[in-house]
Amino acid sequence: MADFDKTDAEILDHLQRDGRLSNAKLAEQLSLSETPCWRRVKRLEEQGVIEGYQVMLNRRKLGFGVMAFVQLSFTRHSEESTAAFEKIIQASPNVLACHNTTGEADFLLQVVARDLDDYSRFVETVLRKLPFVSSIRSNLSLREMKASNRLPVVDMFSV
Repeated sequence: MADFDKTDAEILDHLQRDGRLSNAKLAEQLSLSETPCWRRVKRLEEQGVIEGYQVMLNRRKLGFGVMAFVQLSFTRHSEESTAAFEKIIQASPNVLACHNTTGEADFLLQVVARDLDDYSRFVETVLRKLPFVSSIRSNLSLREMKASNRLPVVDMFSV
């Protein structure tokens, strides 16, 4: 992104902290006039840097007391099996994130559940039914010390 500068990074930083900021408030906080601020935000949206806006929810207050990190290993790899796996994972609301990884496991999932019984049902009805899975390893989170999806965009311009 050749035209990405420190002001763009500051816009992104502010919007990551509060996606509900009005253009007027954002422009004020950055000491910009409203029209150039709005243009920059629109450009960042059009370029796909800003993919959308969403609210952050407290999972525990909504009854999702279990957070699990699940490592899956497969016996066979093919385009068809990977596509089938991806379709199932995309459709599962309990899976917050899924990464194809290096190392011992092929995939790492971040999964939420209401309680251990709910998590057990998820393992039995979703994970154990996946084709070609040879190993399922679950690590339950005992305490969440940090949870963020904010990228350190302002640090890109630090020396």
